[in-house]
Amino acid sequence: MSNRQTKIIATLGPATDDPAVLAQVIAAGADVFRLNMSHGGPEEQAARARLVRETASNTGKEVALLVDLQGPKIRVEKFANGGVELEPGQPFTLDASAEPAPGDDRRVGVTYKGLPGDVKPGDTLLLDDGLIAMQVVEVEGDQIHCETEVGGYLSSRKGLNLKGGGLSIPGIADHDRADIKRAAEMDADYLAVSFPRNADDMIQAKKLLREAGSHARVVAKIERAEAIENLEEIIDASDVVMIARGDLGVEIGDAELPGLQKRIIRAALDQNRVVITATQMMQSMVENPVPTRAEVLDVANAVIDGTDAVMLSAETAVGRHPVKVIEAMNRVCVGAEAHVESLHSERGMNVRFNRIDQAIASAAMYMATHVKVDAIIALTESGSTAQWLSRVRTPVPIFALSALAASRRRMAMYRDVYPIAHVPQGKGMDKVLANVVALLLDQGRVKVGDRVILTMGDRLGNEGGTNSLRLVQVASDGFVDSQTKLDLH
Repeated sequence: MSNRQTKIIATLGPATDDPAVLAQVIAAGADVFRLNMSHGGPEEQAARARLVRETASNTGKEVALLVDLQGPKIRVEKFANGGVELEPGQPFTLDASAEPAPGDDRRVGVTYKGLPGDVKPGDTLLLDDGLIAMQVVEVEGDQIHCETEVGGYLSSRKGLNLKGGGLSIPGIADHDRADIKRAAEMDADYLAVSFPRNADDMIQAKKLLREAGSHARVVAKIERAEAIENLEEIIDASDVVMIARGDLGVEIGDAELPGLQKRIIRAALDQNRVVITATQMMQSMVENPVPTRAEVLDVANAVIDGTDAVMLSAETAVGRHPVKVIEAMNRVCVGAEAHVESLHSERGMNVRFNRIDQAIASAAMYMATHVKVDAIIALTESGSTAQWLSRVRTPVPIFALSALAASRRRMAMYRDVYPIAHVPQGKGMDKVLANVVALLLDQGRVKVGDRVILTMGDRLGNEGGTNSLRLVQVASDGFVDSQTKLDLH
């Protein structure tokens, strides 16, 4: 069993389309697979989703599927010759007309037709993830006349951002509505919403998802300046938060990004939400077989800050070394986790719980931080107890047993949670728990003499029904209750 606590998200693409490669990526440690709806057609995307399910089933590992919506990303339209080289000082026009001509060295169309109403002279527009910069000189009808400040090669369909944010483009685009239905058909475990501005965008996405018949959890991708202004409400309306550092860094500037990453992680954990750190974590491994020292430090810092998961994008989707990058990420996470101190949020201890399972989870983690415990075993139907348990950072592994495949897949995202398929067996709670401990003993996840915390509901099979906690010691035939006096060391 891997002793890594932080989860690894791998993006699907041509590099993982070979079933043998995908199986190796899973074996190397990938816990969640991201399907980027910005690339590939519907049939290609559906085929990749099926391949993940089939390969995971063959390998016997619980992995989750995250469908990432395109969102209302603003892009330039196509160039007649594929792209142009822009020089500093060169005039260039962004054409927001309904049917712009193919681009050339003087102008190119933009996908967002409301852009002329959102910009004014003096504004800075950043293209291709900030590699090219233009200053707005004049807005004339649907034409935005600019002067190139930072030149470079601009190719078709590259992204466009307004420095400092402020674009009024909606959070859920029309094409996202169709993709939400397709995500439901794929039985996605998570749905990532790109460029949300506020809580309403997340609420709308969740409503559309439920109407499509899906119970997937929603992920808010923090990548607009407006989202930072509404951070707390967006987190509250979401199940998971992703720090999408590409577009976010372009809008707010690179210098602000490290501190903001730490702030978002803290805010997500304070609200007991799962948090993902993403974008260019090991970008050099798209080509190279080993990461740079800077990339190692970047991943390690995210782990030490408390992120639940770290995400790879082009590294696994189109990179030359999809298996090696997972192996490298695994090594770095394990190394960083050795330096993470146990952290129990005082704010988390002072909240008033509105569910019994939340109170039981908090009690279990409080015990785990003050008593020598080797593992926590959670019998959970929906996985909510496991999520609450994972909010407190301790070196104690959480083994979450559920009969529901969807719950186990969702739990693959939670830091330090190891989902296990299990249907309760035996009459009476003592017999059920003895069988659970014996199963983990057989699997080598616990050993005789280990002290473990058990959480469960007295009515097995009830979602949200966890209401009991026991501290026991593993025995060869199950467990024995711990003595009254505790060894605290």
